Amino acid sequence: MRPTSPGYIKVVMTVIMLTLMVSVKHGLAVAGETALVNVRTGISGELTRFVIDLDGPADFRTFTLDDPARIVIDLSQVSRAMSERERGIDTGLIVRARFGTPAVDVTRVVLDLVEPGVVQDTLVLEPEGDYGHRIVLDIAPRVAPAPPDNTVEDDGILRPGIKPAPPVPIIVLDPGHGGPDPGAVGASGAHEKDIVLAAARELKAMLEETGRYHVVMTRDGDWILRLADRVLFARAAGADLFISIHADSIDNPAVRGTGVYTLSETASDKEAEALARNENRSDLIEGVDFVSIDYDPVTTNILIDLAQRDTKNASSEFAGILANELIRVTELRRNVHRFAGFRVLKAPDVPSVLIEMGFMSNPAEERLMRDRSWRRTFLAGVVRAIDTFMSSRRP
Repeated sequence: MRPTSPGYIKVVMTVIMLTLMVSVKHGLAVAGETALVNVRTGISGELTRFVIDLDGPADFRTFTLDDPARIVIDLSQVSRAMSERERGIDTGLIVRARFGTPAVDVTRVVLDLVEPGVVQDTLVLEPEGDYGHRIVLDIAPRVAPAPPDNTVEDDGILRPGIKPAPPVPIIVLDPGHGGPDPGAVGASGAHEKDIVLAAARELKAMLEETGRYHVVMTRDGDWILRLADRVLFARAAGADLFISIHADSIDNPAVRGTGVYTLSETASDKEAEALARNENRSDLIEGVDFVSIDYDPVTTNILIDLAQRDTKNASSEFAGILANELIRVTELRRNVHRFAGFRVLKAPDVPSVLIEMGFMSNPAEERLMRDRSWRRTFLAGVVRAIDTFMSSRRP
């Protein structure tokens, strides 16, 4: 049978499809340079230790979920050599480990816990002796904050104890794209996903240096998230402000400047509409499903609408403050504050903006965005805008 004959091609395609079917049936990821080989558990003092054995290095992130208590580990560019979908463990805090593939080239490990826990320490170990690459998580029970100490003194007078520290605003930073989705590609070949990740990491460090904010990133490595998951992530984190960071691209290499976008069902201009349409291609889910148990559908829609109105107003307020700060440090687009239907901005109760730092398609601006010194100057303007916005709001 000739390699170019229809019969030969049909046989090859059949083999490929059968291979894919077997992979899906056994829960194996088809792609990924590194494979998850095994997981192990143990006890280290008062900590529950969870070890992930890999045949190569891997980027990862962890986050916790409640009701029921879980710890989630997302491994980027990792496939699964293990065929099992879950494993009963019953060691310390861990009851069970479950394995899945939520996105292309991402293996997810979900640890079901007997009570809420936190990842107290993380170790990334190189091959040594009989062991290969390892990720080690030490998990501790989550300790509830102690109530204020109101004590009765000998004289019978009730005296207040030390008041707990007020909550700090939670800022969620969302570097766009990631993993197999590079975003815009610049004239030098640089990828948007790498530039915005670097910017988000730097902004996180600058905000944490102030001591005024708790900062969470939707991704801190080269992996992809569905747009809907980015929104759900922000809401689960209790975000007081959500900032999605991107870099623009257009057919005209002369166009440059920073843009700030907030949510609108109708775009402010054709360019904003085209940009939103392009960004939204990385997700097939339209927005977020808001589920209510206690209210009928009509009441639910009214409540969501009221929340969205207040949130859109707050988002527009922050966008205006941000534009006033950024004009001092960089060139802005004409009509810098624009409106578009970005899915990533659709949390009904979290003020959200999307920043297009500049144009990857403009060689000069691409060079600036790749320059750490320029980014720090740019991001200092973002920090000042957040300070101004948050000074009048309660977390």
